Amino acid sequence: MRVGIDNDSGFCFGVLSAIGKAEEELRGDGSLYCLGDIVHNGIECKRLSDMGLRTIGHEQFNSLPAGSRVLLRAHGEPPLTYRTAKEHGITLIDATCPVVLKLQQRILAQYNEMNPKEQQIVIFGQKGHAEVLGLVGQTDGNALVIEHADEIDQIDFSKDVFLYSQTTKSAEDYYGLAALIEKRLQPGRKLVTAKTVCGQVSHRSQHIREFASQYDLVLFVSGRKSSNGKVLFGECLEVNPRSYHIENKDDIDFSLFEGIESVGICGATSTPKWLMEECRDHILNHFNNQQ
Repeated sequence: MRVGIDNDSGFCFGVLSAIGKAEEELRGDGSLYCLGDIVHNGIECKRLSDMGLRTIGHEQFNSLPAGSRVLLRAHGEPPLTYRTAKEHGITLIDATCPVVLKLQQRILAQYNEMNPKEQQIVIFGQKGHAEVLGLVGQTDGNALVIEHADEIDQIDFSKDVFLYSQTTKSAEDYYGLAALIEKRLQPGRKLVTAKTVCGQVSHRSQHIREFASQYDLVLFVSGRKSSNGKVLFGECLEVNPRSYHIENKDDIDFSLFEGIESVGICGATSTPKWLMEECRDHILNHFNNQQ
């Protein structure tokens, strides 16, 4: 049995930085809150929880005592979070991904200079996703979030449209949505697009297709809540119908391995490399024991 791990899979820069900051703070006095799951991977969250990281929601955040230390994860936060921290005397360790931060600043600048009677901001993203909530927050909640192309009727086509994308969405889907919007705009109105899909994500989409095509069976390892994971797993399925989404080694179904000679293991930007290696070792141990 040949088992390979995709070298390009695993934590992206933003997630690596956030986890590094969390570990550094926890090695200090060991007291640290994180506003929301630091990464959409339950197993990695548990590892950090065992080190002392306490995950909280916004309701708990609003009632923390002065002096509390809170990590802001790579997804970013809306301006209200920063105002609340200042008012309550909370110390923020800001681990917002630089790519997300730049996008927030872009949307904020556009919102401040636009005429809402003539123009609108539309964000292509997953409703309720932490990053999207942070982006919408830059517009005082006035941006329209479109998750699927069949929702574009919500757009006011009598206005100019400034279209942005959650950084982990598919670039192909983003430009497909843009083409549909452009066809619907009323005469004299314009569509302005922005390249806001993360470069690492768009690169991985093509690479993971190449990787998945090289194996008889593919195991895609990621948390079920990972938006990026859903996109990349979809890419695997398109080129290799024998692709399966798992969260850890316990999800591996060896009955699926009948008649195959090679297994490829890959994952999302929120998947730790050690977890993919654990899956590989579990497969190799299984077949070694059989022999």
